[in-house]
Amino acid sequence: MILPIKVRGVFATNSYFYIDDETLHGFLIDPGAEDEKILKIISEKKFVIEKILLTHGHFDHTGAAAKIQNELNIPICMQKNGRDYAENPFLNLSAYFDLNITLENVTYLEDYCEINSETNSNFGLELIPVSGHTTDGAIFYGAKDKVAFVGDSIFRDSIGQSNFPGGNREQLYHEVTKKILTLPPETVLLSGHSDPTTVKRERLNFGLT
Repeated sequence: MILPIKVRGVFATNSYFYIDDETLHGFLIDPGAEDEKILKIISEKKFVIEKILLTHGHFDHTGAAAKIQNELNIPICMQKNGRDYAENPFLNLSAYFDLNITLENVTYLEDYCEINSETNSNFGLELIPVSGHTTDGAIFYGAKDKVAFVGDSIFRDSIGQSNFPGGNREQLYHEVTKKILTLPPETVLLSGHSDPTTVKRERLNFGLT
């Protein structure tokens, strides 16, 4: 089960529940704001969230993570280069809005690691590093469900921004084309700020055959 929700802080961001239908265990991806709204959904749906997964360290994807972590006593996980963003409000951009968000007790994951449910080893995601929007960018790919949670690396009909600290346009383009657009064509791409798209659609937009 994939349940998208839109949360609104300084910006509107797409957050996602990725839940095993059989056990109702799973993961919360990019809880950017509105922690009480997210916790209410978890309670009402009887979800058991095992981990919070972050596609990158910008505050509009991490803003509710600490409160939810504390409420549920679960780990926050992000790509291994995420420490600077978690600990530096200027890098994660929250300082520019007088929020000064930081994260503690973060689990930093190795590239291409498998993140599997504690109750169903066949349910999980693979972390694939995709830098260029930030240095800690990652997508979470679920081959079984033909889905990738891509954060701000690529949107429907456009590539992500690269003009923030740690961004690099050329690198982002290379990473997207080599690591996202080489996934199976039917893979659904779920981003942080746009409608869903597919690898097939975006390959056409990039002029790839």
